[in-house]
Parts: sequence; structure tokens; C-alpha cells
Amino acid sequence: MKKFYLLAVTLFAAFTVQAQDIVKFAPLDASPVDISYFPNKAVKFKKTDNPNPVVKVLYARPSVKGRTIFGDVVKFGEVWRVGANENTEVKFYKDVTIGGKKIAAGIYSLFAIPEKDKWTIIINKELDLWGSYAYDESKDVVRVSVPVKPVSEVIEALSIAFTTQGNVANLVIGWDKTTVELPITVK
Repeated sequence: MKKFYLLAVTLFAAFTVQAQDIVKFAPLDASPVDISYFPNKAVKFKKTDNPNPVVKVLYARPSVKGRTIFGDVVKFGEVWRVGANENTEVKFYKDVTIGGKKIAAGIYSLFAIPEKDKWTIIINKELDLWGSYAYDESKDVVRVSVPVKPVSEVIEALSIAFTTQGNVANLVIGWDKTTVELPITVK
């Protein structure tokens, strides 16, 4: 009988210790984080003849979910973090030129001021911000005005990708029925 009680106590203690070691993980974020590279898939094929990455964008991808995005969820004329949660970050692996201004290799934040027909795209030195609440205009590296290009079908989740024209990488931002392109000259 003593062996039975000893076994029961041992098992109870083992389950109790195990239960205390269980980690409560957060559920999947409503705006999952994603990464876009230029050249596309550069990291996936880094060991081959493909070139190393030149630009990397790290951003959270909110969804439309039936809402009116630009002019409502994202207010016209106000600084926006280009995504959700923490501000979007862009890493230049080498020097680039945006809006005629040379930008040194490094990590920057990406903001925008959306309007109905154009956006002001902002590259800023400040990192590790939540949203655009603490945005500091004095830390802007460059501001570029780009036209809005409407699309006919809704882009449900905010998306960032690159297209290429010669030595220009166009950083394309698309969400809802809106796209914009930021030309980045790469040497």
C-alpha cells in the first residue's frame, strides 16, 4: 500500500511540476509580421548566383476586413506607420538614392502621409517606435511625394513588394484599392 501512495504522490508531483512549466503563448496576431526583399527572394537563394539583398522591409500586415481604409482607418493628412503595431523598418544593405538624396546603408523607419491623390513617403532615423505616436519630423532623412495608383480589386492585407526598372527598385505598397511606388536608385 505504501508503494501505491508513493507512486500516486510522485505522479501528482510530476504533473504539478509539468503544469507549472507550461508557457501561455499569445495567439496569432491580427496583423502578422512579414518581410519583403529586393531583389525578391534574395535571401532564399543567397548561396547561389543570385545577388545578396539590397533592401529589406519588415512590416506588420493589417487587413481591410470590410472597412474603409484610406480617409477613415488611416486618416488623410496624418503620419502613418505604414502597417500596424511597431513602425515599419527598412534596411538598406548599401547606399541608395531616394528623391535625389543619397541615403547611407543602415536601418530606418518608413512612414507615410496618405492623401487622396498622393502620398508623402518618409524615411526616418527613429527606430523601435510603436505606431507613429512618437514620430519626430526632425529625424526625417528624406520625404518624397508619390502619386496614388488606384487598383480595381481590394488588396485585403497590406502588402509590400518590389518591381525593377533598370537600376531602380520600386518599393510598392498596396492596401485596399490603393497602391503607391517609391523609386529607390541602387548602384
